[in-house]
Amino acid sequence: MSPPSSSAPPIFALIDANNFYVSCERVFNPQLEKKPVVVLSNNDGCIVARSQEAKDLGIRMGEPFFRAKHLIQSHGLIWFSSNYTLYGDMSARMMALLGSFAPQQEIYSIDECFLDLAGIQQDAVSYGQTIRRRTRRYLGLPTSVGIGKTKTLAKLANYLAKKRPQYGGVFDWQACEPLIEDYLMAQIDVGEIWGVGRRLRMQLRVMAITTCRDLKYAPTSLIRQRFGVVLERTIAELNGLACLALEDAQTSGEKRKQQIISSKSFGRPITALADLSAAVLSYTARAAEKLRQQDSICSHVVVFIQTNSFSTHQKQYANSITLPVIVASNDTRRLSAVAIMGIEKIYRAGYSYKKAGVILLGLHPAAQQQGNLLMADPYARTSKVMHIMDHLNQKYGANTLSLAGAGLQPHWRTQAAQRTPNYTTAWDEIAPAYANR
Repeated sequence: MSPPSSSAPPIFALIDANNFYVSCERVFNPQLEKKPVVVLSNNDGCIVARSQEAKDLGIRMGEPFFRAKHLIQSHGLIWFSSNYTLYGDMSARMMALLGSFAPQQEIYSIDECFLDLAGIQQDAVSYGQTIRRRTRRYLGLPTSVGIGKTKTLAKLANYLAKKRPQYGGVFDWQACEPLIEDYLMAQIDVGEIWGVGRRLRMQLRVMAITTCRDLKYAPTSLIRQRFGVVLERTIAELNGLACLALEDAQTSGEKRKQQIISSKSFGRPITALADLSAAVLSYTARAAEKLRQQDSICSHVVVFIQTNSFSTHQKQYANSITLPVIVASNDTRRLSAVAIMGIEKIYRAGYSYKKAGVILLGLHPAAQQQGNLLMADPYARTSKVMHIMDHLNQKYGANTLSLAGAGLQPHWRTQAAQRTPNYTTAWDEIAPAYANR
């Protein structure tokens, strides 16, 4: 690969793993190929990933699993509990491989990333096919590649590469004549454009802007007046003017999250305050760990609880509360004390709770922490204690060291009745190899 010229305009490529969670499962079980497969959310509640065969059966993303269970018998639907340890490791391997194809990479999500192919001395479509073949050969993951002069066009090209088999999994806008480009954009709903959500799509349709081509040629002054500069930039990107630069995590560092959420549904309904408090303590510990990973502290804690909204024969209740942290912190003990105060305030007896969680707000760098002049800090040695706690949990496994209030064997833990092994991260769960005889 030849080094790119510093003056070369950007050429963005978006590489996306197809049906990522399902594809990860198929890597270690090839018998799942060409069969309808779904992966479920925490607690085996909703469908969060579908193979193309499952999509063809009419299964929708986010659909409660109980509504699709009849397809197990009638159409051979196969399901798995989510295994985020496996998916996260496969994602890391994929991103490392894809990063070798270009000097700059932006990891956009667990299953997709942008590359800048500017200066690559090879036909872009051929190079995209090389990326696909190597990812499939090295990791077993099928991918689609979209290429364009802007990130918005690359996302749209990826949509065409995935939806239209005639392109062989790679589509490049630069290979199109202007008339062909407009023809293709006229066939794509405006809601498929990166950054155009359901609400914005409805508002645009009222203005008779229903396709990508319609938005491409919409009057920018009117769009800016009604929707702001962000959508105006989208129009510029659709016309090939790059407004969004590639964010290189290796040079700029990962962005700090503005809020951290830790929440799960329970393995079975909870009625007692003690069990609910134990769950909230566990979630707070996980959120605090994520907070320390990005070297931040938080000033407010939100605690929320809710019953099962799908259960029509039970009383319904949901509530939340936001409490300040007197001295902003990332100490699990301090944040847990605030969270327990919150759960005690919003708890109501007589209900069967299905879900709880915490949200950490008011996040800022730990270096900006301010003390309290009016009281001594009982957590003055907090950084050393938390460092030891994180180190032990990372080395020996999650919850090796935890708060006593969270319990040792909580019965409310998430159910995962059909989770596959951690093939790539645990020696005792490594996939077996069978020799042909």
